[in-house]
Amino acid sequence: MPDPQSPMNLPASVAASTADLVRLRYAAKELTLFPRLPPRANMAGGHHSRFRGRGMDFDEVRPYQPGDDGRTIDWRVTARTTQTYTKVFREERERPVMIVADLRQSMFFGTRQSKSVTACEVAAALAWAGLNAGDRVGGLVFSASHQQDIRARRSHHAVLQLIKVLSDSSAALVNRQQDCFSLPQILEDTRRIALPGSAVVIISDFYDFNRDGERHLFELSRHCDVTLCHIRDDLDSRLPPAGNYSVSDGNRRFTLNTHDMAMRKAFEQRRQQQFTLLQNAAGRLRATYLQVNNGQAVIPFLQSIYGNKKARRRSR
Repeated sequence: MPDPQSPMNLPASVAASTADLVRLRYAAKELTLFPRLPPRANMAGGHHSRFRGRGMDFDEVRPYQPGDDGRTIDWRVTARTTQTYTKVFREERERPVMIVADLRQSMFFGTRQSKSVTACEVAAALAWAGLNAGDRVGGLVFSASHQQDIRARRSHHAVLQLIKVLSDSSAALVNRQQDCFSLPQILEDTRRIALPGSAVVIISDFYDFNRDGERHLFELSRHCDVTLCHIRDDLDSRLPPAGNYSVSDGNRRFTLNTHDMAMRKAFEQRRQQQFTLLQNAAGRLRATYLQVNNGQAVIPFLQSIYGNKKARRRSR
């Protein structure tokens, strides 16, 4: 008998379809978030690291400091300025891509579709983009009940494994299980697992982001390039129009009266404070912050930011 909670048997607005996530492979070829490398350069690494040293790419010339390698002295600049200058190179390293997907119970919500569906589409598109660029791609998927780690590999099988976990975790939200993880715990696990120099994309609604989470995010950003992909729904920042609404968490049901203007204002202020905390943290840590509106077409949105000029013109 078919499983009614299988991703294949749930509406597309409720759970992410494996087939739909696989099809994003072709549209993701136009994303330039991860530069395409010549075939011979794949194993050497094609991304500038945060570490400076002796490498292939010249970075800058600066005054000589005790302990610098004498072989790197720039004699032309030294002769011209009568002060000793040395060349600094930026080494190239391979950059693993880690997709961190928050698929806890709060993501099973949305006005047009579940936020988990949008999150899975973003995760799959960026995973395909990383693989197209020749990077090793892996992920961490946090569902309500458990965490799954997909080891980073330069392989279609790694992306397909990630997609399968995303789809299954999205469908499992129908069971309405109690969350076993907080966002600070997710960020702490990510910091522990992510390799230095990785490109880490954290996809979440960040509903429980706080100072503790910011501390873990700070430690993570010291060694990795971090992108925060914030999935936001219309009802995340404001209550529905004035009226009486029947609301349930799957176990209890009660009536929500949104006629109370003081309650509406307090809710909006609290949510805005949390959004501001997240945006300010991203700014201080120099992390990329993306806001994705739940239910919008993911590929045109990503193309508007990371697509090449030709792709941008087609998406308009």
